[in-house]
Amino acid sequence: MPVMENVTRRPLHVGINAHLLSGQAGYRSAGIHGYIYNLLRHLPAADPDARYTVFVGVGRPALGPRLTVRAARLRTDRPALRVLWEQLIQPGAARRAGVDLLHALAFVAPLVAPCPSVVTVYDLSFLYYPERFRAARRLYLRALTGVSCRRARRVIAISQSTARDVHRLLGVPAERIDVAAPGVSEDFFAPVPDEVRAAFRADKNLPARFILSLGTLEPRKNLLTLLHAYAKLPSRDVKLVLAGGKGWLYDDIFRAIETLDLKDDVILPGYVPGIELPRWYASAETFVYPSIYEGFGLPLLEAMAAGTPVIASNTSSLPEAVGDVGALVAPDDVEAWTAALARAVDSPAWRAEMGARGRAHARTFTWARTAVQTVDSYRRALERK
Repeated sequence: MPVMENVTRRPLHVGINAHLLSGQAGYRSAGIHGYIYNLLRHLPAADPDARYTVFVGVGRPALGPRLTVRAARLRTDRPALRVLWEQLIQPGAARRAGVDLLHALAFVAPLVAPCPSVVTVYDLSFLYYPERFRAARRLYLRALTGVSCRRARRVIAISQSTARDVHRLLGVPAERIDVAAPGVSEDFFAPVPDEVRAAFRADKNLPARFILSLGTLEPRKNLLTLLHAYAKLPSRDVKLVLAGGKGWLYDDIFRAIETLDLKDDVILPGYVPGIELPRWYASAETFVYPSIYEGFGLPLLEAMAAGTPVIASNTSSLPEAVGDVGALVAPDDVEAWTAALARAVDSPAWRAEMGARGRAHARTFTWARTAVQTVDSYRRALERK
């Protein structure tokens, strides 16, 4: 029998490329930035013996103990300089730091690495929706994400759906892919008293009852289906709020609002600052997420944490976020969306049951668990037969 030699018997020293982390990042930062920030804050507790050298760009975010932060001299908030750092400077920085493992926290590892690597993939939207990316960024991701993942000892996906995409589209063996789903920050669970919600709605000129959708105004969010479904409701006493900044090809959304005669029923507040999100969720009667494709769908869990029932598309990773709580609807079925909206509007009992169950479901997604799953992936990457 071969003898198992496990190099993780000595404390881990992991180098982490966190150059996509803003110097001002917090739990409210969107998408990749929020994931990186919260993961780093919880990693030390997941393995008390491990050491981490965190490579960052502009700024030195406060991340906590046992995280040695090393800032680059280059302005890596500029994409071209970040690519230069990732491929040409990072290998030397990792070698000088003496790390055992290099974790690329966003898609791409250096082609010439001084040690084994782990790569985190959030989604493959640059393959599904290449038109959303600038040409240089798209080419870089398409050229190097697959290579990085196939060379890595382990790949971390943020959902089972993304893990399947990495296996199918990038050719990474399924047994080398781990899943570390995001968590929900405690701020979303904090109770919001009725009088605070009322004051918030008054401040934002919101009606007493409204359905909330949150996301960039772009085709992938599938807002045209939502608008057509909402227009079929027999009564529009409950308004529809489409919160989010303008993305690309958003003119069709505004055109549909005009064509469907929804100007008095659809509210477009624009971009919502992250610090306000808990009160937006808590003030809404129902949260809807008709998106066609997402790496995970964290807004669904945030809404659940606030006690707000959810309706989402039954595609990509969204069923993983919703679980058996709330309603899942085919993204292209307008009639089914209308029926789901009607039940949410007309049934206080359904809203109360789904709200309570949703809070319990959201409690199972913690950043502490994300960190433990990430450390487990590190150890698998360093196992040797």
